[in-house]
Amino acid sequence: MILMENKVLVKIIVPLLDDSFDCFIPVNEVIWKIKKLIIKSISDLTNTNLDLSSDYIFINKDNGRIYNTNEIVINTDIRNGSEIVVLTLNSAM
Repeated sequence: MILMENKVLVKIIVPLLDDSFDCFIPVNEVIWKIKKLIIKSISDLTNTNLDLSSDYIFINKDNGRIYNTNEIVINTDIRNGSEIVVLTLNSAM
């Protein structure tokens, strides 16, 4: 049995694409690195040209918390089963 103690399984919801993705994210990384990897992965998986230079924000679907880009995942409330909504800064306004 493989233990995933250093990762959490989250649902990434992307309203811009009307799609969602389940992914494991490492708990010892900062949010900005996770965002960069997730946006690139989603762009590749969906064959869309998401603007990698845009400012994306992560929002907890359950409580509306916007995650600071310099926070480490383990210091947030992101846990297994968390649902994270990804929006561009422009679409969040």
